Amino acid sequence: MVEKSRSIGIMQGRLTESKGRGIQFFPFEEWKEEFKRARKIELDEIEWIFDYYNYQDNPLWTKEGRSEICKIVSDTGIRVNSICWDYFMRRPFYKYNSTEVLDENKLIMCRMLEAMQEIGASLIEVPMVDDSSVKSAEEEAAAIQFIRWACDEAGKSGIKVGIEADFPPHKFTEFLHEIKRNNVVANYDSGNSSGLGYNHREELLSLGNYVYNVHIKDRVKGNGTVRLGTGSADFDAVFGSLKEIGYANSFILQAARGEEGKELETIKEQVGFVNNYLLKYEIK
Repeated sequence: MVEKSRSIGIMQGRLTESKGRGIQFFPFEEWKEEFKRARKIELDEIEWIFDYYNYQDNPLWTKEGRSEICKIVSDTGIRVNSICWDYFMRRPFYKYNSTEVLDENKLIMCRMLEAMQEIGASLIEVPMVDDSSVKSAEEEAAAIQFIRWACDEAGKSGIKVGIEADFPPHKFTEFLHEIKRNNVVANYDSGNSSGLGYNHREELLSLGNYVYNVHIKDRVKGNGTVRLGTGSADFDAVFGSLKEIGYANSFILQAARGEEGKELETIKEQVGFVNNYLLKYEIK
């Protein structure tokens, strides 16, 4: 039997009832239970969320919290390979034109990199979409400088910096080239791309080896997230292109929520959806 290198995971919070908290949030009361639920449905990993709101209560923020994370990872076998730094979506310094916010970003980033070393995570994702989307040449230049700094800091510990951006095909690749750092990578989101009407194959072939993490979701062009296979995402193009570029890393479910209280049933269906494409395109 050939050991698989790819991994199916879930974005934190999806294994917990929303109760009015929206589609994505950190599950403060139930984060440990999510690891047990993930094991129950045979997931491989959980992508951790570090958001701006109440961030000092996030277990990543404290030594005691990080010890708890390490213990639940050991107990369940569910890994934390990546940190989704949603903090940046709420506090992108180039939207504030503030050196104070820039300094704050750097302080929080350094704290996260230290935490990642302790829990064994190897990828920090910087989202540059929605409220943190780059909208001008000035913002782009500032983002490049910041990401270069982040890569240099992360590189000291062998950590990669993943960029999730809404740049058009080829522009995203050019942006990553401009960073000029070996540890900068791309986080590809099938839903964001379908929502923007981008051509998946064009994007993925352009990004090539930059693609290091993949979020699986579906969106209707110009609209919101929907059940997998019911939106504008062309999953044959997504998985076929990933096979073509030799991708065999993490697939993180970030799909639409189903009926409240039936999270496990919904995610089992999503895992089956992904597995069908992995089998079809022989991605091991």
